[in-house]
Amino acid sequence: MAWKQWVKRAVRATGYTVERVPAHTAVYDQDGLWTVHNHEFTSDPRFVAAYRRGVQASEGLEYLGPWRMHIGLWAASHAIRLDGAFVECGVNRGVMSSAIMHYLDWNTRNREFYLLDTFAGLDVSRLTDGELARGAAAANSEYLGTGRYVTGVESVRRNFSEWQNVRIVEGRIPATLSAVEAQKIAYLHLDLNATRPEVEALEHFWPRLVPGAIVLLDDYAFDGYRESKLGMDAFARPRGIGIASLPTGQGLIVKPPG
Repeated sequence: MAWKQWVKRAVRATGYTVERVPAHTAVYDQDGLWTVHNHEFTSDPRFVAAYRRGVQASEGLEYLGPWRMHIGLWAASHAIRLDGAFVECGVNRGVMSSAIMHYLDWNTRNREFYLLDTFAGLDVSRLTDGELARGAAAANSEYLGTGRYVTGVESVRRNFSEWQNVRIVEGRIPATLSAVEAQKIAYLHLDLNATRPEVEALEHFWPRLVPGAIVLLDDYAFDGYRESKLGMDAFARPRGIGIASLPTGQGLIVKPPG
């Protein structure tokens, strides 16, 4: 592919060499990530079943790559050992959260999972000038028109009807954040594709996150979402918090003790 040749030329320009990948080496090439590193998790039956359940939630649209899903399932598997509810802000059709509930056998957990979204695409009134300039509003209209973004909550309710203790909260953030009644939170996933509501959600829930709680930022390192990264960095810096920047485009915070 042309883009791979461009990458090779760019790497060589830095003084590094580009070796040919041996024919026997398995390559992962999805969702903006190309690597020859081990990704055997993609053939693990438990992972495959969870991934398929996520795709089912999206009605067959595979727009969340397996490695991003793998990070989400790892984060949830860590958080389930802690005391606290699960919260997702930016649910859309429920790809990640459906996979997690399937993976963790949610009906056996006696744990609440709060799902917050407009269920009608982005709240474009909260987009920054930079986000508007990069075409976020236009992309929102396109995704609503093509079905990538859900346009109503009822199909989402049907998708999650097989699980107990699921709290679906429809509306704009930050107005809906008070609907999360849990005083302890073990897992927080932010995927709003907009900087302001993501930072506001993290500010709101941070005091309730238990030590060791996971905060998974879907947009943190994703191409085209630098404002999201800068907003989260500004939140983290005065608190002395480190954010891991992941090659999947995600960011990861583990709340420290104290």
